[in-house]
Amino acid sequence: MTTNSAPSEPHRAVRWWLICVAALIALMVLVGGATRLTESGLSIVEWKPVTGSVPPLSEAAWAEAFEAYKKIPQYRELNSGMSLSEFKTIFWWEWSHRLLGRVIGVAYLLPFLFFLWRGGLSGELKRRLWLLFALGGLQGAVGWWMVASGLTERTEVSQYRLATHLSLALLIFAGIVWTVRRLEQRPQIAAPARLRFTSAVLLAVTFVQIYFGALVAGLRAGRAYNTWPEIDGALIPSAERLWFETPWWRNMFDNVLTVQFEHRMTAYVLIVLALLHAIDAVRSRAGAAASGALWLFAAVGVQAVLGILTLLNQVPIDLALTHQAVAIVVLTLAVMQVERLASRQSVQAQPRAVPVGQPG
Repeated sequence: MTTNSAPSEPHRAVRWWLICVAALIALMVLVGGATRLTESGLSIVEWKPVTGSVPPLSEAAWAEAFEAYKKIPQYRELNSGMSLSEFKTIFWWEWSHRLLGRVIGVAYLLPFLFFLWRGGLSGELKRRLWLLFALGGLQGAVGWWMVASGLTERTEVSQYRLATHLSLALLIFAGIVWTVRRLEQRPQIAAPARLRFTSAVLLAVTFVQIYFGALVAGLRAGRAYNTWPEIDGALIPSAERLWFETPWWRNMFDNVLTVQFEHRMTAYVLIVLALLHAIDAVRSRAGAAASGALWLFAAVGVQAVLGILTLLNQVPIDLALTHQAVAIVVLTLAVMQVERLASRQSVQAQPRAVPVGQPG
């Protein structure tokens, strides 16, 4: 029988399973970031969901993989003359990224099927977990859709598709964090409705900022305009520089200056919103929500400082990956804050007690 303080063993098992999957997704996002920073994402030019899990095991196989890479524009225009040893370095980054995707699929599906077999999942939880599994499958297809954009005419993947790929990965991550939190039974926090609203706005702005960050990475925009607080010689660049492409909206996705500027401006908005939300939560004596708001504001502040340092140092890989890691922390705290303030209709891991190891 489940109580507020001591969840049942099957309940706890579901939570730890989901936490492990979320940790793997976070790791995969970081490996994906390293893959982008090392220009490794196009080193594998085929999508083989099953057999692709085995890397080249002979010199002949390595030579074949290298010859396939030599046929794409990135090699011809950027990496002509690359040695086989250098190719192996970028290959291992991309192979590791794809392998992690396969590991996550297995780590999600097999325990999920086990819990379904045991009959220990409520109807609502099953629907949510099936949705997350479907999104995971879609993510694999989006990943190849992204890679394919750089195999024929471009020397890098499309920034649109890169941003979609990252956003979907973190949407799945956020869905898992939310589900883990919903599996805990806690009393409803008495808080003003405006706190619930501002927490939701913070989460939405966090996703927008992550999307803009992916555009910055896709365009290598972090390696340009490496000054702060000014950008292109001013706090606010001239309209002629920001909006010269037509139609105007393309500047928001294709113009390096505009993309970096909107990423900066969204960061400022996020900091102000996080501060106002924290002040309101503390003044409202919202208990755990006040602590959560303060932690979220602190994480946003650290993330802003890391972003500035990454920019000023022209995106070194260590700072860039730390910046990305803290972005995941900010997202996690934002999801937890929204869930903390949401109405408490927790998802039950099981509608009835089922002993571990017995089918329901």
